[in-house]
Amino acid sequence: MSPRAAAAFIACTLIWGSTFLVIRIGNNTVPPVWAATLRLILAAGILSGITLATGQAFPRGAALRSAALYGAFQLGLNFVLVYWGETSAPSSLASVLFATLPLSTALLGRLAGIERLDRRRLLGASIALGGIVLIFFGRLGAGAAPVLATIVACIGSLLFRRGPRQPVVPANAVGCAVGAVVCFLASTLMRERHALPTTWAAIVPIVVLAVAGSVGGFVLFTWLVTQWDATRAWFVSVAAPIVGVTLGYLVLGEQLGAAGLIGSGIVLAGVALGLRTRAPRPVGS
Repeated sequence: MSPRAAAAFIACTLIWGSTFLVIRIGNNTVPPVWAATLRLILAAGILSGITLATGQAFPRGAALRSAALYGAFQLGLNFVLVYWGETSAPSSLASVLFATLPLSTALLGRLAGIERLDRRRLLGASIALGGIVLIFFGRLGAGAAPVLATIVACIGSLLFRRGPRQPVVPANAVGCAVGAVVCFLASTLMRERHALPTTWAAIVPIVVLAVAGSVGGFVLFTWLVTQWDATRAWFVSVAAPIVGVTLGYLVLGEQLGAAGLIGSGIVLAGVALGLRTRAPRPVGS
């Protein structure tokens, strides 16, 4: 791992580990999916400005399709599910579910014919799934949205990985714009109130998530995806729950309870088992 990749990995872990808490706080003042829409609009504007100021070109052709699909899944559908899911699921549990992303990516990568999959990864995925069932036993509705969010996020990163290599800032500018459209449509269908935030309590979470989470975190992550395979890039999600659970307890006083603690441990054990092997080789290699 190069020093640049290591720094990007650590920074992305700290940023994404804290975003679950900020989303939860923001949901108290602004309708959740509308907040995601505003976050992505702001991030798209900032990234577009950086693209123009640095003389970079916006993607075209196959690169544009790849960035748009990435935005629709990872920044659109994923945000709809994460923001809405955190209205009922604690931020700490949402961050734990985030840890299943490397295994989900490996499974979906195998289905798409991109990566090989060994028995240990399958066993690890099964164990992690058992932990998720334990965490959300008796409240399926609370766990459905965060679990689905991890799946669509995996699809987004795989679609971006399969596309042509491209500069990450313009790609994320396009992705945020497309994601904002997806979130706005979902917010409209959910009949959320579309009012601009006017208080600091409502404005600050949106600005922090746009600047740190979208401009910072997602640019760093998509850069990692261009350097590594998608499964390895998602290793960031294994460390993020440590930040998420700690902040959820310290700031919001979130208590996981016995089932939550045991289930979270099972999830992380399954992920650790599945990631002990080397990253799968591309099919046909």
